[in-house]
Amino acid sequence: MSKRAIITGITGQDGSYLAELLLEKGYEVVGVVRRSSAPNYWRIEHLLDRIHLKPADLLDQLSMIRAIDEVRPHEFYNLAAMSFVPASWDQPMLTGEFNALGVTRVLDAIRQVDTSIRFYQASSSEMFGKVRETPQAENTPFYPRSPYGVAKVFGHYITVNYRESYDLFAVSGILFNHESPRRGLEFVTRKVSDGVARIKLGLAESLSLGNLDAHRDWGCAGDYVRAMWMMLQRDQPDDYVIATGISHSVRDLVELAFGHAGLEWQKHVRTGPKLLRPAEVDHLIGDASKARQELGWEPTVSFEGLISLMVDADLERVVHSSGSVVKLEGK
Repeated sequence: MSKRAIITGITGQDGSYLAELLLEKGYEVVGVVRRSSAPNYWRIEHLLDRIHLKPADLLDQLSMIRAIDEVRPHEFYNLAAMSFVPASWDQPMLTGEFNALGVTRVLDAIRQVDTSIRFYQASSSEMFGKVRETPQAENTPFYPRSPYGVAKVFGHYITVNYRESYDLFAVSGILFNHESPRRGLEFVTRKVSDGVARIKLGLAESLSLGNLDAHRDWGCAGDYVRAMWMMLQRDQPDDYVIATGISHSVRDLVELAFGHAGLEWQKHVRTGPKLLRPAEVDHLIGDASKARQELGWEPTVSFEGLISLMVDADLERVVHSSGSVVKLEGK
């Protein structure tokens, strides 16, 4: 009998890769989606004949109880969130409803329906914020610097609380930045790869960015969803940092992406104060020693390989969507 899993946020980057992974492992996959007049299924379009979609909403606990009761999953992956950090200053209360109270609604729904369901919560390196030590590990104190980070801290600790209070198998993966060609265009990695493609193809002349000196620990989304699954296969629930342990600046990202396309980034990149965060997170780098030792997890895609992959994918996409016929040299 195959396992069943519910994924919230299945239409997002991580949800789509996780759905692929679980299908490969023989799972029955159910994606929870919010009702919308314009569904955004492009990341999972190739999976729609192999997965089930069920309407429910993190803002509505009754809908979550109903979905869990009908599906009776063995595993529940909560990946849905207001995930774009800069937008959390524009919508701080809605961010809290999704990223903090939404987690509580799911946990309480599991508590009411079936306490044997294994639960994964998508925590974030943004919880470390103004870092108290470098690198950051599971016991590093949190100091979030955005409404997004603050709400994620709540979601993280309410998961711990339900685990300890109700003996749920509930874990949090403290994932550092992870990217792919499926990342949204508002995120800096994808903004850069898309900008490089448009400049290379003559569809744009410049790219506007914020703080080039901010450092992040960037990995590949496919590697990170594998860690999520591994956490739920353990005998005992626990929380894990997932990271590469290598930090790069936005400037490094820009140099690599433009160089891969044979372009000089200094001729095209513009910076301005309007794109700076109200409170910046300067240097995030994770220590995933515990995940390596206990889960046997290792990243397989390098930063250089990831950025090359993203630039190539955006070049192909932009050529296809614009109808351009260009000989791509210097790649």
